[in-house]
Amino acid sequence: QVQFVESGGGLVQPGGSLRLSCAASGSIFSIYSMGWYRQAPGKQRELVAVISSGISTDYVDSVKGRFTISRDTAKNTLYLQMNSLKPEDTGVYYCNRFPPLSPHWGQGTQVTVSS
Repeated sequence: QVQFVESGGGLVQPGGSLRLSCAASGSIFSIYSMGWYRQAPGKQRELVAVISSGISTDYVDSVKGRFTISRDTAKNTLYLQMNSLKPEDTGVYYCNRFPPLSPHWGQGTQVTVSS
């Protein structure tokens, strides 16, 4: 069974930084594109960043220049470096394959940006 475990969230002030981690198990991590998703209260889950099985990356416009997605193939771990955080970045962040595997969302990690 595929499993994703997110960590690294927390409460930060606007302008602060966080690095999220996602440990993946139950699959060959390196052969799939992976993404970070977030869901704000009352809103639909959205794709924030994606990384291919190679090195190419892409981001939703609202986070370009502030977030960086990366992966460590040997450790089966996905990362999201989040800088210059804004209140609108608040939400639960999830990792998954891209396109996602619907039955295999993790618990997510809460990111709250507030002064």
